Amino acid sequence: MRSQSEASSIDPQIDETVVAPLESTDGSRSLSPNVALIQGSSPHFSAITQSLFRLRLRMAAFALAASYGTFLPFHLWSYFFASSYGDTFELLAFHIALVVMLCVTGLYLCPKCDRKKPLLRMQEALIFGSAAVFTFWVQLDSLGHCTTTNHMFQSPAPLWLLLIFTYALFIPNKWPRAAAVIGAMASAPFLLMAVGWFVWPDSRLAITNNWDMVGKTFLVMAVCSSVAIFGVHTINRLRSEAYRAKQLGQYHLRKMIGSGGMGEVYLAEHTLMKRPCAIKLIRPEKGADGRVLARFEREVRLSSKLSHWNNIDIYDYGRTDDGTFYYVMEFLPGLSVSDLVKQYGPMSAERAIYLMTQTCDALSEAHTKGLVHRDIKPANVFAAQRGGRYDVAKLLDFGLAKPISAEEDDAQLTQEGAITGSPLFMSPEQASGELEPDARGDIYSLGALMYFMLTGQAPFNYDRPIKVIIAHAHEKPVPPSHLNPEVPSDLDSIVLRCLEKQPADRFQSAVELSEALDRCEASGLWSRRLAEQWWTADERRIPVDEEEVFA
Repeated sequence: MRSQSEASSIDPQIDETVVAPLESTDGSRSLSPNVALIQGSSPHFSAITQSLFRLRLRMAAFALAASYGTFLPFHLWSYFFASSYGDTFELLAFHIALVVMLCVTGLYLCPKCDRKKPLLRMQEALIFGSAAVFTFWVQLDSLGHCTTTNHMFQSPAPLWLLLIFTYALFIPNKWPRAAAVIGAMASAPFLLMAVGWFVWPDSRLAITNNWDMVGKTFLVMAVCSSVAIFGVHTINRLRSEAYRAKQLGQYHLRKMIGSGGMGEVYLAEHTLMKRPCAIKLIRPEKGADGRVLARFEREVRLSSKLSHWNNIDIYDYGRTDDGTFYYVMEFLPGLSVSDLVKQYGPMSAERAIYLMTQTCDALSEAHTKGLVHRDIKPANVFAAQRGGRYDVAKLLDFGLAKPISAEEDDAQLTQEGAITGSPLFMSPEQASGELEPDARGDIYSLGALMYFMLTGQAPFNYDRPIKVIIAHAHEKPVPPSHLNPEVPSDLDSIVLRCLEKQPADRFQSAVELSEALDRCEASGLWSRRLAEQWWTADERRIPVDEEEVFA
């Protein structure tokens, strides 16, 4: 998973970045880097089911290894010290090989077979087929010895019940297929008695004298196999219901990739178009707050008005039957600026300029439409792979955006005097609440963002939010070049001008800032080719793209 914010204790807002995670740090939320979305409209042998199938096969292999391994010491003792028991060396060797095979299979069950259904089925057949052959062999051997020596036989049901319920419990299946496999296992005791009937006269006599045992065995196998099949059907129905519960209209929720006080973001797939996307939805406990819902809907309306390449695309939005509000965004493979800097250190001046000019272009469109972002921070600027290009900057999360000339209804969504945004990157006027932030407040936040890109830290990196707010209003920031000597003087001056306390002393628009960045000596030194080389130089850096999602 990706980092949630630059300073989680200071910034409680949700990190809305729509990202295919490159590394997994939360086992409850994350999967492998090659994220596999649901394929098809049912859970049967989707990528999720196949991954679950492999995991369950491993568990079944270990369970059977433990079961048969428990009896192995007794088998060894009976062979070497109680030869009258009648065991053969071949049967003992098969027992040892079976336990070893189950252990090895459990440890090394093909980790790359999640999407190879035939191979998984072959492994299933190997695990349960070998166990069934051994069970049949050992019971046949025991039947012949027991009827010859004692003229009686024991019910063969218990060992087969172990196999039946292990299969039903661990293997995800449709009930007809489970019925076929479990039915074959349930018939094995009667096949065993049939073989004994025709091979050993003493077995025929013992069976004839114990028809009640045969009848009880039939009832036990019939009842238990029926219960096992019904259990498979019930488990499968519950899985299907859970699958449907994760449906949101035409979208299937794959996994959570972000959460916070405002809502949650899920990696999802359109069930008909098979297109990966990200869905943001409001927390159920927030649904009763009309102000939160209004703010959520406003975010959709404002974001949907933006069409620039560097602004995130909004595909759809709506409400579910239970009142959950959601909207659907484009899926962005890559990393946020926050994660880039945290994982790989401060950026070079040329790369920072490359990403920042694109961000200025995105913000310029918003300002032209009369919107102030008010929450520009490293987590909300994303370096994505789009259209075969790398380092495509995407400006995210207009959840705090506000029209420069706010309508009365919009003005009521934020309480008067309330501080909104991320303290580490907000402008002095936004922090103090004394002035209504305008486009120049976003320019200040862009300066703080560049400061973070170039140095790896915010301009005022105090632990307590109140100290950060006071510093924005009264302290002069240390020049970025003092923390990173590689920052050129012209870029140093641009950052400091953006961080001026008075709005009139800053760049007056995103276009003006972009033009200043274009005049820097490092401008143009970072290119599409260099960006591609950087991302593909190390496999850990390769962002998951849509083709990999559906591989």
